[in-house]
Amino acid sequence: MRLLPLIFACLSVLSASGAASAHEFWIDPLSYQVQPGAPIEARLIVGQEFNGASYPYRPSQIARFDLVSADTVTEVTARIGDNPALNMQPPTEGLIVVVHETQDSRLTYTEFAKFEKFVAHKDFEGVIAQHDARGISREKFVETYRRYAKALIGVGTAQGADVAVGMKTEIVALANPYTDALTEMPVQVLLDGAPRANAQVELFERNAEDEVTVTLHRTDAQGKASVPVKKGHSYLVDAVVAEALPNDNPDNGAVWKTHWAALTFAVPE
Repeated sequence: MRLLPLIFACLSVLSASGAASAHEFWIDPLSYQVQPGAPIEARLIVGQEFNGASYPYRPSQIARFDLVSADTVTEVTARIGDNPALNMQPPTEGLIVVVHETQDSRLTYTEFAKFEKFVAHKDFEGVIAQHDARGISREKFVETYRRYAKALIGVGTAQGADVAVGMKTEIVALANPYTDALTEMPVQVLLDGAPRANAQVELFERNAEDEVTVTLHRTDAQGKASVPVKKGHSYLVDAVVAEALPNDNPDNGAVWKTHWAALTFAVPE
């Protein structure tokens, strides 16, 4: 396929009214474990229930794209249109944390029922009441959103640990799936660097036959939750938070902003 048609096709996935905001965004490694000397490759995916369409590397849509290992941060380099968006040699052996933050995008709501469905799905407590109390029209208004995704890739021995990388919101794995024997993965959800208590965590589990199971979990007072995991399965952990913007007039711009945190990893056989 020629480059420009590929880019335009993927942009249509991102810009379709409601499609991007209602769907998850995640980093999808072609292999979660690679041998030393081999490149790490990963696609950027927008979709639902751990299935979706990948889109190419476009620097204008990226706020941050890094490989983090221990104290080393390496910026991802690629050419416009590359798909997979990540294809480069890892900076070191061990656990590599792929970090991707998008630029802001906009979504215009013209059907309030769709907003209500989204609010219920992501468990934004009190948002509908706040919307009405602020006197915001239900007829037409704008939400902006930003995505904060991480993925764990093991290189060689895969030794190491996930760390907080300073994004607005993020999910930190509190165990290493490639070196620790796990039946549960402990994670911590952060917002502005602090634990996010009582947050809904959505877990997408995919088996070897590409069958996906979705379960809901909740963080404790320290922002921590433990999600069940199985050998040979891959996982997407998702947590979303809504922010009321300091504008109650839809004619003057966005009135809500959502921040999406995602973490992907796999548990070896």
